[in-house]
Amino acid sequence: MGDVLRIATAGSVDDGKSTLIGRLLYDSKSVFTDQLASIERTSAARGDDYTNLALLTDGLRAEREQGITIDVAYRYFATPRRSFIVADTPGHLQYTRNMVTGASTADAAIVLVDARKGVLEQSRRHAFLAALLRVPHLVLCVNKMDLVGYDAATFQRIVAEFGALVAALGTELDVAAPAVVALPTSALLGDNVVSRSAAMPWYDGPALLEHLESVEAHTPPDRAPARLPVQYVIRPMSVDLPDYRGYAGRLSAGVLRPGDDVVVLPSGRTTTVAGIDSFDGPVDVAFAPMSVVVRLADDLDVSRGDLIAAAVSAPTPTQDLDATVCWMTDAPLLPGSRVVIKHTTRSTRAVVRGLGERVDVRTLRRSATPALGLNDIGRVTFRTATPLVLDPYARDRTTGSFIVIDESTGATSGAGMVR
Repeated sequence: MGDVLRIATAGSVDDGKSTLIGRLLYDSKSVFTDQLASIERTSAARGDDYTNLALLTDGLRAEREQGITIDVAYRYFATPRRSFIVADTPGHLQYTRNMVTGASTADAAIVLVDARKGVLEQSRRHAFLAALLRVPHLVLCVNKMDLVGYDAATFQRIVAEFGALVAALGTELDVAAPAVVALPTSALLGDNVVSRSAAMPWYDGPALLEHLESVEAHTPPDRAPARLPVQYVIRPMSVDLPDYRGYAGRLSAGVLRPGDDVVVLPSGRTTTVAGIDSFDGPVDVAFAPMSVVVRLADDLDVSRGDLIAAAVSAPTPTQDLDATVCWMTDAPLLPGSRVVIKHTTRSTRAVVRGLGERVDVRTLRRSATPALGLNDIGRVTFRTATPLVLDPYARDRTTGSFIVIDESTGATSGAGMVR
């Protein structure tokens, strides 16, 4: 079994996102017999003259009744080459926050476009969010090709329009534009989903599953400096290990080896790695996203919330945080609001010092705003009670992201990306 690829789907309402995922699950033999029998019964009860594979992902009663996706649905399947986690995200404007949630950890985003309609406002919105969230790979599925007679010119026109949009977004957001691979598909009939379709001889590229099996899942770890947010201090105090002290966490980036020079932040104390332990025993090398226990050469004061980082290119702790925030609750975010920020394994109180420009996700225009409302995306500056150790989100999606928590209820109110 290979590595894991995290995928988010996006697109306008009725473009076929849930059907596409259902087709992937069905054609890759990842559907249990009782699941298939259940959706066949439900399809018949709805009056469908076909097995509605979208029901494999639309699990909420309201979703089935209305024929729309409301919440993010995660589905898992595997092939001999790798495992997949697929987030089926809603297409409606009012569920922008759900799209952000689903794409925040994605290695690839599949953007569906109805071949009859072309690139719509919602297609632009989801391409914008994928670029904003630094999803490295975009897959454009021009879906429902069967309804336009498998016309090559229609496919090529949509691909050109979408490519120009992504290039413009890269310039506007000052990011490297995601790599785009375009495929003509029919999720309903299975054309170019798991296997290549004979209905489009003019297309000589891979089927969707073939492409997803070959996509690079993560940035090669040796390209980034090591980052290990400390989750827990291990002190067994046993007869066999009377002096053992290790620091458990999951590497968000980079590689660690015994003998490496590291710095513990925010204290700034430097030391070297004495040893690395995994579930299976000591290891000579650890790389993202492995979960390990690191032993240090010196007896330092290290606790949950600290960061063990490569001594070279270590981030600087700060109490001033400048970020792009997606607001996810009805109560608005205002200057002076007091919140809790959870960044990796550290939580701290914070106050909103100011609001910058808000991005209109419908038009992609920016404007000054007195507050951030539900599903708004804008620039926010915070002042934290204790220092945080931050990387820009463009460099590290783990140490460069955080969630905003309502101090009174404990509910997650927003998600932020360090600028």
